[in-house]
Amino acid sequence: MPIVLQMTDVGRTFPANTGALTILENVNLRIASGTAVALQGPSGCGKSTLLHLAGTLDQPTSGTVQILSENPWALSARRLAAFRNQHIGFIFQEHQLLPQCSVLENVLLPTLAGFGGNRRELKSRAEELLQQVGLQDRMTYRPAALSGGERQRVAVCRALIYQPSLLLADEPTGNLDPSTADTVGQLLLTMAGKHDAALLCVTHSDALAGHFPHVVRLENRQVDFVAAPNTHG
Repeated sequence: MPIVLQMTDVGRTFPANTGALTILENVNLRIASGTAVALQGPSGCGKSTLLHLAGTLDQPTSGTVQILSENPWALSARRLAAFRNQHIGFIFQEHQLLPQCSVLENVLLPTLAGFGGNRRELKSRAEELLQQVGLQDRMTYRPAALSGGERQRVAVCRALIYQPSLLLADEPTGNLDPSTADTVGQLLLTMAGKHDAALLCVTHSDALAGHFPHVVRLENRQVDFVAAPNTHG
């Protein structure tokens, strides 16, 4: 199975009044296609920073990040935006749906950037994704008419619209009650597995992490983990 995400000796520092503030150092992480990894650690340890680096939303201070064997930072700004749009899907703690758009329109939002794809085929794919998560009867609804769990299901579909190789989730069940969180968490794993995506999920929830075949902790600003291909649990 191809390696989707490879982080080698990655570090991230930020300027501070007292000097450089080190958030991450010597992070080594390799995740293959079809592999699901939960990332845990205490608040403020750098989990979201690591996810931003994996998603090319932030650039490492040291080390290298490769996605599908590509160095994203060697790309021009426009090519990087297109690469991120096509190959990386994001799911956040807040669903980040546009309230004025329908469920179907929200799923199609990433396609409006104009980086490719047939409109008819993308619409058909969006409808199929919504059917797979049980929202076929909610396509014309606005987010305000949905439950919290339904909104997160829409967010999962939006992240998968371009069938990305890398799926990144930041506390995807953090705002949900335990029962709904369990449903959404298992759905996330199922959908990622169905699309053979590499899944990296930051979570404080031991219940959610318990569904993952691989769990790794970020401790002392470091991660050293190689995830072999595995099926999603």
